[in-house]
Amino acid sequence: MSDPNSPSPRSARLRSRSIDPPKPDPAQDRSARPRDADARRADILAAARRAFARHAYADTTIAAIAAIADDAGVSPALVMKYYGTKEHLFTQVFTFDADATALFDAPLDRLARHMVLHLIATQRGKTRDPILRIAFSRHHLELGGQARANFRTQVIDALAARLPGPGAPLRAEMAIGVLLGLGALYATVQADQLTQLDPDEVADLYVPLLQPLLCGEAPTGS
Repeated sequence: MSDPNSPSPRSARLRSRSIDPPKPDPAQDRSARPRDADARRADILAAARRAFARHAYADTTIAAIAAIADDAGVSPALVMKYYGTKEHLFTQVFTFDADATALFDAPLDRLARHMVLHLIATQRGKTRDPILRIAFSRHHLELGGQARANFRTQVIDALAARLPGPGAPLRAEMAIGVLLGLGALYATVQADQLTQLDPDEVADLYVPLLQPLLCGEAPTGS
């Protein structure tokens, strides 16, 4: 005879199911991992940008890069996992394709304003620096030469290819020079008068300098 106080088989099964923890969705777990990896890669790359801006390639170590990104839980082993070697990480820091795409992402008649506003946004911390890091390439001897070659091809030549009229390569160089000067005023000089202006006010001042270079209206000496 069964014990009247013992739970029925059905109630035992229900109770067992109620206390089992929910199983994670494998598809959801897989989708989370790439986002974590992408965030870690971005943290490491941002730390490498700061490290290579301050120190020569020979004086920059993987441990130093990891230390800059320590708040994000980055270790030297993680840097090596994602980037393999210091040289490969340096190459990624001084690759400008994605930056140039964002910098030039506007029709030609609005390109000058877009470039100024985009650059100011980076200096105010809303996105990453698009081109100013090239100013630090001379720290890095032979590898710095490769960084400058990348900049020439991926930024200056890419802009020149969009410009109408004669002297496009020279005008592209001059336009990028104007932007680099503006970036330096924000990042290095920290010009008091300029940085107090609203971004649109700065753009209003710089567009007359840039737009003739972009549209072929500026004298180039040729």
